[in-house]
Amino acid sequence: MMNAQSLEVPAMIAKRHDKLGLTDHDVVKMYHFMLKTRGLDDRMWLLNRAGKVPFVVSCKGQEAAQIGAAFALNPVRDYVLPYYRDLGVVLVFGQTAKDVMLSAFAKQEDPNSGGRQMPGHFGSREHHIVTGSSPVSTQIPHAVGIALAARMKGHNLVAYTSFGEGSSNQGDFHEAANFAGVHRLPVVFFCENNKYAISVPLRKELACEHVSDRAVGYGFPGVTVDGNDPLAVYAAMKEAVARALDGQGPSLVEAMMDRMNPHSSDDDDRTYRSKDELEEVKSHDPILSFRDYLLDCGVLTEASEKALREEVTVEINVATTYAEKAPYPHPEQALRYVFAE
Repeated sequence: MMNAQSLEVPAMIAKRHDKLGLTDHDVVKMYHFMLKTRGLDDRMWLLNRAGKVPFVVSCKGQEAAQIGAAFALNPVRDYVLPYYRDLGVVLVFGQTAKDVMLSAFAKQEDPNSGGRQMPGHFGSREHHIVTGSSPVSTQIPHAVGIALAARMKGHNLVAYTSFGEGSSNQGDFHEAANFAGVHRLPVVFFCENNKYAISVPLRKELACEHVSDRAVGYGFPGVTVDGNDPLAVYAAMKEAVARALDGQGPSLVEAMMDRMNPHSSDDDDRTYRSKDELEEVKSHDPILSFRDYLLDCGVLTEASEKALREEVTVEINVATTYAEKAPYPHPEQALRYVFAE
């Protein structure tokens, strides 16, 4: 005979997102964007290996941090100056799977540059995405410039800029942080610390323990959070955004995570990462941990989660087919937007 205790239904875990002001719909949407980001990344990696797209900079393992950060911003009000891995952020701000694929194939309809730029150089006036340059960190002072312009024009907005921990060693970062701190500008500096600057490990990059430790030298708060947890990132970003809008100045948010792929499609990280480390990284997959959270608190079911994955796959398939068939730019247009016509 079964006792009374064995008949009890296990209690669902507490909904952490409720305390952050996020609804069940919000967190399912976050998961949907994480799946789309991962799906596009995986697809572009496969296309590169098949010789169909020339180059990929992967964000695999960084989706939780990017989506958590983007959800704390307002795409209508704020501006983002992303670095080359910030695929999740630009998707939240309005770029589509088709846009991403057109860029990967370097087609004429590529909204970022008309097929002129490398992938990962996101840009859209319509979606408040400010285009970046290939040298790392150059987007950081540009974000400070946008924040200053907003202050001068009386516009209340936040300028978000992202970068890897290796980029935080560049002069651009330090000059931008100093200027933003002195003038208390509405900037959020978002460091996606994946523990490698290409092949250089974190222990050889920093003399301090965290990138966020540097914020105190510029007179504003710095915080380090778990970048595998989109809710932890959202909470830190929400506070930073509120400070910026309230006129309290910039913040530095450092999200710790693992880069699950090589630095780029031209890199082989097996030459500087051990087999054990690469296997260990797989156990830190933020997609799986957030899926488990949503299942455990009853926001998702196995069936609804499967349906989300299938929806994302269909969208990526359609985008891939369209982009592959789309025309390339005309050679005679190569210098357009470079010289005055």
